[in-house]
Amino acid sequence: PAVVSMAGCLMSRVRKKEYIRNALGLSEEAFSDRAVWDVQNLAGAADVEALVETLAQKEIVIATEIGGGVVPVDPMERSHREAAGRLACMLAARADTVIRVCCGLPQL
Repeated sequence: PAVVSMAGCLMSRVRKKEYIRNALGLSEEAFSDRAVWDVQNLAGAADVEALVETLAQKEIVIATEIGGGVVPVDPMERSHREAAGRLACMLAARADTVIRVCCGLPQL
């Protein structure tokens, strides 16, 4: 799969998917069939290895980067942030291509 990790700068979640879909020249239906997005919300899964295996079956995996900025005071929020980062790293390690998009600018 290709993993696209996107920082939140200036782009809403809807615009992120639209940006990638347009960049790849895919219809909405084709994109929905080939992609999974907002995977950072799944980071608290009990079996992360199984989750990675499932997500890696998709051609396009989009994770919104949530690890920047001030470290949360709340232990649960910190734990979720760390789990999301580990999930993104595990997916990136399995990917053929990793593209980080910040402010609409892709970085390979």
